[in-house]
Amino acid sequence: MDDFAWLGTPIDVRGLFRPEREELLTLLRSLTPDDWSAEAVPGWTVRDTAAHILGDDYGRLARDRDGYHEGPAPEPGEPLEAFIHRVNQQWVDAAARISPAALVDTLELTGRHIADLWRRSSPDGRSLPVSWAGADPAPLWLDAARDLTEYWTHRQQIRLATGRSASHDPRFLTPVLDTFMRALPQTLRGVPAPTGTQVRVVVEGDAGGTWTATAAAGGWSLAAADRGDPAAEVRFDPDTAWRLCTRGIDPDTAAARSVLHGDRDLAEAVCQILSIIR
Repeated sequence: MDDFAWLGTPIDVRGLFRPEREELLTLLRSLTPDDWSAEAVPGWTVRDTAAHILGDDYGRLARDRDGYHEGPAPEPGEPLEAFIHRVNQQWVDAAARISPAALVDTLELTGRHIADLWRRSSPDGRSLPVSWAGADPAPLWLDAARDLTEYWTHRQQIRLATGRSASHDPRFLTPVLDTFMRALPQTLRGVPAPTGTQVRVVVEGDAGGTWTATAAAGGWSLAAADRGDPAAEVRFDPDTAWRLCTRGIDPDTAAARSVLHGDRDLAEAVCQILSIIR
């Protein structure tokens, strides 16, 4: 994995897909009819979001388990982000006839297969690009971690839409935040700094951690150890960190809710971090 050293120490989330799905199913089974109609993200209800998760399951199983590569493809000149949003919406529209009860039943089935797929995978393999981390191809461990963050984030969106608080269970939030911070080198890629300059990001709390990005000849990297004298440091609370990375809040709001030290340009650049395709 030396060629991916700039992404930092690999994360192994393969054992978390089954419990994450169990948490989702428990949540969905507790919803009222009004909850299913609540808006989870702009333009999508809770039911739509659950249908989207199901579509992600089927896509992953078809491609990585079954070797099946039919289905929608980008139009000529269509950017990746536009293609993904288009096919996601097409799936959600087509799934409108699936009842909430049927969605839950099917998500239980596909969730078992997803967990088994990742459990049998090799984290040292190569996989799909993770564009927000600048990895193309990406190490399989990062692709798996990216998938876990998507499932977790959609579960939080459903919780918030239905009057519940976000879950800060460290069992999931710790690897989710660790994955999101792998976007730091890509986030800082356009920020000039002398070689060796370090920027530290701290997420406070039991689920948090510390990440240090270092300017190197080929770009920013998470490989080097923290020397203890960063040019800038940003301290987030966990809620601000995950919402910023998924654009539940904007960078200015995140900066106002956080503590920024040192070089202001570098600290504000950190607050542009984005760990989803948007």
